Amino acid sequence: MARLTRKELKKDPFLSVYYDDFMEFATENYTAILGAIVVVVLAAVAVYAWRGYKQRQGFAANALLGAALNTFHAPVGAAAQASTPDAEAFATAQNKYQSALKQFMEVYEKYPGRKAGQIAFYHVGLCQELLGNNAAAVKTLEQAGHVSDQGIASLANFALANELAKTGKLSEAQKLYGELANHPRETVPAPTALLALADSERVPAPAAARQIYERLAKDYASDKYLAETVKQQLSTLPR
Repeated sequence: MARLTRKELKKDPFLSVYYDDFMEFATENYTAILGAIVVVVLAAVAVYAWRGYKQRQGFAANALLGAALNTFHAPVGAAAQASTPDAEAFATAQNKYQSALKQFMEVYEKYPGRKAGQIAFYHVGLCQELLGNNAAAVKTLEQAGHVSDQGIASLANFALANELAKTGKLSEAQKLYGELANHPRETVPAPTALLALADSERVPAPAAARQIYERLAKDYASDKYLAETVKQQLSTLPR
């Protein structure tokens, strides 16, 4: 549509009224309008800057986590050190997990609210357990079991249940296994939790363990790997 000039608008009384009103309003409220425009522009700039900052934070957190995970999975022993001179390797497992623990703690302390920080905190608990500091591992994994990412929380609770079972707190471990089986996540599927629950029942309650194995065999018959695992477990189950 062609733009009308002010002269042309004046020929139309109806349009002229609105044009004059608008010009009067704009003149009288120039400062307020300009201020509003500045506020909108500044808000847009702030949003853009914040998104850029968060993105940079994400890259930094992931890079730091990646380095910690490389340490956690690094090979151990003199042979490994000799065969991988350009890669990270450690003389002993203790040295490796002590180094990884420090790195994971750094990630968590810098980025506690990010997913990388939550993954790191879960690994702090794993390192503490692998270093034999069971009390610290239980405390850390209990806290990690309440992080906002439910997948990571499930991993932490599963590791916590394993630790509790290993230290003789079987009833607490079995409660956690049951909760994980009832609320499965991609990180800890129901069959994984149920297998662990059945394994915890093998000695104290073989009949209960058999029921769980048989349930798994029935409910997940299409999973060949799981079916073979259950078959092996049943064949060695005490009667």
